[in-house]
Amino acid sequence: MTRAGGAGGATSTATGPGRVLVLVYGIFALAATARAGYQIATQLDEAPLAYALSALAGLVYVLATVALATDRRRLALGAVLVELVGVVAVGVVSLVAPQDFPDETVWSGFGQGYGYVPLVLPVLGLLWLRRSSRAASGR
Repeated sequence: MTRAGGAGGATSTATGPGRVLVLVYGIFALAATARAGYQIATQLDEAPLAYALSALAGLVYVLATVALATDRRRLALGAVLVELVGVVAVGVVSLVAPQDFPDETVWSGFGQGYGYVPLVLPVLGLLWLRRSSRAASGR
């Protein structure tokens, strides 16, 4: 299945395995945004950096979900790359300087609290974007 008017006849990002990615991104968008919203509203003074980073993660997940669901490849690529950089950077800092993270973020410890899905998800997203772009061309 190719997307109508697609560049180079690429497969839509929301078909096949892309549907699963959209679902998982949607779940993480809802979970991270709701959790961060609650924490910011009720406990901001306890861990402002952690809660702000969780809110950022939630927004990135929202962007990735919308972009993948609507076949906006540039936006999806940008969101997934920001997510990958974020989870690696926050993962490293949360292990090297745990005092800066009195409470966990979605990306703390490379997403350890979420079964490392936050670390694996952007890799799968990048692979899917690449595969779906080349599927119709036979590469």
